[in-house]
Amino acid sequence: MSDVTGVEMAIKLGQLGGLGVLPRFMTAGEEANMILAVKKKGLLAAAAVGLRNGMFDRAEALVKAGADALFLDVAHGHMLQTVEATQSLKQKFGNSVDIISGNVATYEAAFDLFKAGADSVKVGIGPGSICTTRVETGFGVPQLTAVINAARAARYFKKTIIADGGIKNSGDIVKALAAGASAIMAGNVFAGTDEAPGKKVKIKGLLYKQYFGSTSFMEKENHIKRNKSELDKNYSKHIEGIEGIVPYKGEVTKIVEKMEANIRSGFSYAGAATIKDLWKKAEFIQITEMGQRESKAHDIITEFK
Repeated sequence: MSDVTGVEMAIKLGQLGGLGVLPRFMTAGEEANMILAVKKKGLLAAAAVGLRNGMFDRAEALVKAGADALFLDVAHGHMLQTVEATQSLKQKFGNSVDIISGNVATYEAAFDLFKAGADSVKVGIGPGSICTTRVETGFGVPQLTAVINAARAARYFKKTIIADGGIKNSGDIVKALAAGASAIMAGNVFAGTDEAPGKKVKIKGLLYKQYFGSTSFMEKENHIKRNKSELDKNYSKHIEGIEGIVPYKGEVTKIVEKMEANIRSGFSYAGAATIKDLWKKAEFIQITEMGQRESKAHDIITEFK
């Protein structure tokens, strides 16, 4: 997303062991230049491409710039167009670049994308904090269920899935990994950091950062301004996201280091040393509303100034 990952965020996440995916809502040349900036730091670089006209030209420019992975970024990944594009991209670039396709929410969808040649598949239809797909369209699958089902396809092909969306804290990351994901993709937890491109705003003395969904009205209007050759005024009529702000959080390094420590602790509770260990040892159970309540801090006053 444009308010989450730019060159600065991609570089910092890369230095911390992660991977920042550069957004596609700009000209192909601009996106390729961002890849070049990340590669100059000796880091892995990834960027998104879409299905619209110019997909192959954009993909070629990104690979030429040094992209290590291309994310085929489609709201509904289980379309024939997405499957065929996945196959075409993999045939064209082979093993020179990883092809990650999505988004999907079912076993069948993940299976078809893996069969088409995807190296990894992104899972998540509507779980994000600024996504309104499930409300606007009536479609979606609860994220835990989607990950569990898509993971079955990943195991069949001996490939991986990425749980994309709905991450609120490190506990959610552990659960996503336990459900069968090999990685997670998050926006909200990073949007409030210094490295995120979103604008900083002050309200009643408190700092926040802008966080617009990639399919929100204002962000779509920005897409049109940045890439007039590919989009028209009708593009912004279809909305599946909202605009908002998130609390300012400071340096992303502190956020990642805290989450990493908590994730390691989560693995220890399962007696797991690796993600594959976690798949085998973690167990999900159904809990009551009272069980959910006691899972959080409770019966204490935390604001006493």
